[in-house]
Amino acid sequence: MTDKTVVRTDAAPAPFQGAPYSQAIRASGFVFVSGQLGLKPGATEIEASTIEEQTEQALANLRAILEEAGSGLDRLVKTTVFLRNLDDFQGMNAVYAKHVGDRPPARSTVEVGRLPSGALVEIEAIALVRDA
Repeated sequence: MTDKTVVRTDAAPAPFQGAPYSQAIRASGFVFVSGQLGLKPGATEIEASTIEEQTEQALANLRAILEEAGSGLDRLVKTTVFLRNLDDFQGMNAVYAKHVGDRPPARSTVEVGRLPSGALVEIEAIALVRDA
């Protein structure tokens, strides 16, 4: 069994106070990233009001965590996008497409009843680690 390593960076929001989860876990050549909101590092509330702005920030957080783990958006193999309203799909998808390149990962997108902090979008991911 391969050991797992907790990934932590100040360039992305920390887990909510007292919540028992890590930003990401690196194991067996993969990095598993917890869901990222459009919350800026160090902030306590989401400032952006549009799906596009929140998606940009969620992907910036995801990128920072992946890079800390020795990976990157170009190494994504699977993402799950949670939307508070599926009507926001086109706005989210336009921003998402700019960041995942010409070899996008597998993806699921689902509408959910509620997201933390009133977020419009949350994105979780699995990626390959560069040195694996």
